[in-house]
Amino acid sequence: MSFELATRLAARHAQHLYRRRPLLDSPQGPEVIVDGRPLLAFCSNDYLGLANHPQVIAAWRAGAERWGVGGGSSHLVIGHSRPHHELEEALAEFTGRPRALLFSSGYMANLGAVTALVGQGDTVLEDRLNHASLLDAGRLSGARFGRYRHNDVSSLERRLQTARGNTLVVTDGVFSMDGDLADLPTLCASAKAKGAWVMVDDAHGFGPLGATGGGIVEHFGLGQDDVQVLVGTLGKAFGTGGAFIAGSEDLIESLIQFARPYIYTTSQPPALACATLASLQVLRREHWRREHLARLIARFRQGAQDIGLTLVDSHTAIQPILIGDSARALQLSSLLKDRGLLVSAIRPPTVPAGTARLRVTLSAAHSAAQLELLLEALAECWPLLAPADANANANANADSDADTDADAEENLDG
Repeated sequence: MSFELATRLAARHAQHLYRRRPLLDSPQGPEVIVDGRPLLAFCSNDYLGLANHPQVIAAWRAGAERWGVGGGSSHLVIGHSRPHHELEEALAEFTGRPRALLFSSGYMANLGAVTALVGQGDTVLEDRLNHASLLDAGRLSGARFGRYRHNDVSSLERRLQTARGNTLVVTDGVFSMDGDLADLPTLCASAKAKGAWVMVDDAHGFGPLGATGGGIVEHFGLGQDDVQVLVGTLGKAFGTGGAFIAGSEDLIESLIQFARPYIYTTSQPPALACATLASLQVLRREHWRREHLARLIARFRQGAQDIGLTLVDSHTAIQPILIGDSARALQLSSLLKDRGLLVSAIRPPTVPAGTARLRVTLSAAHSAAQLELLLEALAECWPLLAPADANANANANADSDADTDADAEENLDG
């Protein structure tokens, strides 16, 4: 029996889809050392610049001195330490919900929530551009699984008409590759009218969005009656690691009893929880970080428009530059790297065919001067980009459209 691994790898090379891991030799921040080179990075999800904050580092060190460096066991055995409990209480208060529950990663939180809440005889409906962890969770749940067109409530409502059993509507808050927001008020109203629950993965919204950094739910003025299951990750704007789910007493107790990724995973290091508590304090206190980030976003969009770049309608820290062809996206990333800037090329299957892009991410740690360096480099590199292969792009876009239609109209899996 042959798995033909070499053939699969060669095909990925030929399609300009091969992925490599950059080697980071410095802390997270705008100025990094990657693969031995000093670079100005615009590709981290450290949106508020807290990953290398002195107060957060000090809390980690103090936590390690007090609690050691390992969780030791699962939360249900002997791994639930006082820092974990205090962080859960702080996150519950931050989100305005009765309870919160820590997970070791966002992927595990999403798998745990969906698979614990729905199963055979139930229905889970998801935005077709949801994060892979949400889509995987829907498929693994055993429930009837369907995807609705991106941010299209009428498409969702058609699927709600044929939903059966307990129904869970699942969406990203901020879509990780496009940076746009879910139309949450309309989506929640449609779900409520059909007696469905809503789950939001606000991985990229917590911190930058909302008057106090409370994310997309705060941004839209919604509550627990609208979004029953609220997921957030701690490795992005919080700058640390892990994830949490916030919701009602019954929800959290049910996850403790039935969420297998929670039950059977060693808890995160207690010192990490100490660091996240410190990060939460900074996030809530230093409002200037969100204000500065908003100014950077506005300046980038104006500068990119002046250059003639194609952007997505995003006003978050995620600012994709649409290229279309994977080879051209890699070329533009390489041209920028030659000028000392690191911006990742994102290609299929992470994004649909024909929509390869450079995913610019901005951080409160970036200075206005650093952003101008990026815009100047883009203005210089954009005219140097190889012309697009019109036929290849037309075929890729046709394939992408066909995939979109198929995904949007697919039958619910039994």
